[in-house]
Amino acid sequence: MDHFTYQNGELYAEDVPLSAIAKAVGTPVYVYSQATLTRHARVFRDALSAVLPSIHIAFAMKANPNLAVLKVLAGEGYGADIVSGGELERALAAGIPAGDVVFSGVGKGARELTRAVEVGLGQFNLESEEEGVELARIAAAMGRTAVCALRVNPDVDARTHAKISTGKSENKFGVAYHQAAAIYARLSALEGLEMRGLAVHIGSQITDLEPSREAFVKMGALMAELRGAGFTVSHMDLGGGLGVPYRAHEELPGPGDYAAMIAQATSGWDATIMFEPGRVIAGNAGVLLTRVIRVKQSATNTPFVVVDAAMNDLARPAMYDAWHDFAALAPSGERMMANIVGPICESSDTFATARDIDAVQAGDLGAFRTAGAYGATMANTYNSRALVPEVMVSGDKWAVVAQRIEPSVILAAEQVPDWLEQAD
Repeated sequence: MDHFTYQNGELYAEDVPLSAIAKAVGTPVYVYSQATLTRHARVFRDALSAVLPSIHIAFAMKANPNLAVLKVLAGEGYGADIVSGGELERALAAGIPAGDVVFSGVGKGARELTRAVEVGLGQFNLESEEEGVELARIAAAMGRTAVCALRVNPDVDARTHAKISTGKSENKFGVAYHQAAAIYARLSALEGLEMRGLAVHIGSQITDLEPSREAFVKMGALMAELRGAGFTVSHMDLGGGLGVPYRAHEELPGPGDYAAMIAQATSGWDATIMFEPGRVIAGNAGVLLTRVIRVKQSATNTPFVVVDAAMNDLARPAMYDAWHDFAALAPSGERMMANIVGPICESSDTFATARDIDAVQAGDLGAFRTAGAYGATMANTYNSRALVPEVMVSGDKWAVVAQRIEPSVILAAEQVPDWLEQAD
């Protein structure tokens, strides 16, 4: 459920007509619903709290690191799952306690590790033995102890898109399952580290819960092996990845189904279970508003609807062939078959091919739905386009929460070296 609904024939975000935001801010622009974010955060948390005695939930910031979004989730008691030093600073700026931050990612640099130790980060998810050795050295030199979990690659296919699969043996994430116990033992002996748990994450946009269950059962067996050898394993980080419906009327497993599977798979673990949801919290909480530039006829009799949003604003269709429903803000009731494309000079700048959509014409406003996750966070300025702005809606109020960064601002940050200036 989201709070983007039609009222009197026009699409609203909560109690605000999206056309009013488009008029004031321009297009393209991302719009987030605070009520939707709050609802999704509570539904996910409550489903897990009902079946597990001890949980920790950290929002996967890579899905949407906007400061206003993080403030909303911090208010709901969420921590943050980060993958960079920049995300750490955003989490702290949003008021998320350092102790509720989990640092994931395969390429944590020395400077990032040092800063994280300095602020008292809650947990490092170590992706390799080499990373653990480096972190131990840094923490010991600072007179600190870094709390850690070892991320394990269970060699389980999440059955999702290849580019967002992270749990197969050929993926770069975690240590090999058959090597994990020995690595955990060696890391536990290092000064500067407190090894307290294991971590696993097999992929994103998971629509079939069976691979996750398989991975969790394997992790339970590893936990039992380590405990049997005398090691502490008090925390198990099961990551995130639960999928969301991108198509209208699509039925997928929800938080309740997920929680029921988790309860069965983790029965008897006696551990704090950690989660890093991202898409399932933010996905349906956002839309990308766009305006039709023109409708261009084609040789195939399927016209091109050229919109002012582009692959630099919403990269998922170009990167993953991802589907986003398209809706006119003020539909006439008529339909058309069309290809929806952006103005970027790339054939991959295509949002939909031969799609049955609301009939639109030049000047009409539309929205790409379910764009609150992996939307603005992946945006760039390719073709020297502006960086897309973001808006938050709460009831009948709205505010710009990230300004449009114009090409002139980006240009002003560049400079020509002296030797080229002298050549003039």
